[in-house]
Amino acid sequence: MSGIDAVLGPDAALGTEAVLVLGEALIDLVPVAGEPEVRRAQPGGAPANVAVGLARLGRPVAFAGALGGDGFARSIERRLVDAGVDLSLCARSELPTTLAVADPGESGTGYHFHLQSTATFRFPDRAADVGRFGAVYAGGLAAVVEPAAQAVAATAQAAARHSLLVVDPNVREDRTIDPGRGLALLRELCALAHVVKASDEDLVRLWPDTDPDESCRRLAAEGRLVVLTRGARGAAAYTPEGPPVSVPAVPVEVVNTIGAGDAFMAGVLAWLGTVGAWQRTLSAERAGAMLEYASRVAASVVTQTGTEPSAPAHA
Repeated sequence: MSGIDAVLGPDAALGTEAVLVLGEALIDLVPVAGEPEVRRAQPGGAPANVAVGLARLGRPVAFAGALGGDGFARSIERRLVDAGVDLSLCARSELPTTLAVADPGESGTGYHFHLQSTATFRFPDRAADVGRFGAVYAGGLAAVVEPAAQAVAATAQAAARHSLLVVDPNVREDRTIDPGRGLALLRELCALAHVVKASDEDLVRLWPDTDPDESCRRLAAEGRLVVLTRGARGAAAYTPEGPPVSVPAVPVEVVNTIGAGDAFMAGVLAWLGTVGAWQRTLSAERAGAMLEYASRVAASVVTQTGTEPSAPAHA
């Protein structure tokens, strides 16, 4: 058992060691290899993936989203519960579940969303609950789709005062999303955050006139820990003090990239909550250890067809 895994136990109770994950749980419709006209339904949504990843890594976690009243919602609930995610703060509705049609391409996976009149984005703010948690994660579609966007903003504002606020903007483009307002909301969320994890593509969309490296340096100079993922080119961490630290991607045979970024995010949070004690000012050595751990967690996803990460053999 690795050092981080020895500290994280499956029986840990919710509390200041726990993470509150706020956002969407939906259904991804993904292509089936060799059957171009067939799509397989699998539970997804970046926040739900992060919650499951944290639970699989032994970190106590509560998911505060919303589940609908259809069969898809029941599948999502089983996935969360089976992983060990607490759903006591999850809202319920009889409306259907949001669908995300995955469209993998050479530059990554795009999505087309069916989200109107669905349960997925109908949940209240959890500002009153954030003090119970060591960290609060927010980002993704729920940060830009109403009525969830208001709940995310209110909860994030409270978390910035009482907990470690961790934001993954996870920018999505779709005809149903107002790009100008959506990007503005995500920039506001990043401004509140203590930790920002973003891909280079995210940063180009959020600040198109600035190189991603410069965006990371600016965010870090304002007192944040910034984690940049660059796909096959590895990852980097920027701290308020000192130069950035980079690690290469773990060399593996890639089967699937869906959920890799969420698994990486779960690895960062699991490490920060255990080894990092929720600190955002890390030495170069500790920042490198965090990136290496998260990279191995992400590698456990890209080598399989699903999105369930597993803990590295050594941390």
